[in-house]
Amino acid sequence: MTPRKTTDLTYTLVAGMKEMISGGTLHRGGRVPPERELAKKFGVNRASVRQALKALDVMGVLHQRVGDGTYLTPDASTTLGMPLEFLILVDSITMTELLEARLIVEPALAGMAASRAREQEIDQLIQASLEVEAAIATRAEDIAARDLAFHELLWNTAGNRLCERMFAAVHRAMFQMLEGPIRATDPTVIVQLGHRRIVDAIKNHDEAAAKLALCAHLQSLVEFLDHPEAEVPVQEAVATVA
Repeated sequence: MTPRKTTDLTYTLVAGMKEMISGGTLHRGGRVPPERELAKKFGVNRASVRQALKALDVMGVLHQRVGDGTYLTPDASTTLGMPLEFLILVDSITMTELLEARLIVEPALAGMAASRAREQEIDQLIQASLEVEAAIATRAEDIAARDLAFHELLWNTAGNRLCERMFAAVHRAMFQMLEGPIRATDPTVIVQLGHRRIVDAIKNHDEAAAKLALCAHLQSLVEFLDHPEAEVPVQEAVATVA
């Protein structure tokens, strides 16, 4: 009999874990059965189980605690990130495609955020926008981190977890591509302080204004990519969104 390949066993085990999750046998944050039980359940050896668990750990689906066991992640926010980032790299997704995806979806999310935002969420968005502006005087990496934090709050306020997971990876990929241009020019050109308009619209629960503000924010990035040499002084950038 031809022995089953290790990769085939891993796929079988991963598929089995998916069935356990969808069937309710495994719950978010719950403990995964020991390797011995999984090996018996799926008719494989423990080494194959260990390999499959490691793959799922790397994907963020599970997390392993030394001396305690393996648990289904209580927070799925990282689960989609790594596969999507690989897709972007392997398929050589361009900056234009990333921007188009954001322009298609994110204005709608901004409108949803405007209609659903609570006072606490508005306060968090205001603080996050101020932190983006403060990061302009520091490093490019700080701008990227603060800008991502702002947009993650925005997506979270919109209340669509799938979009939140997807666009965090898209955002990170964009800023990795932009690291060189950010270092080469006035970083205000990238940020454009457009967060202020977005926050004001959400604060006023104005869906239409929020969509337009988000479009303008991303469009400023499109214009920068078309003309990266056109540096805009900080004072002019502030005036355009005040």
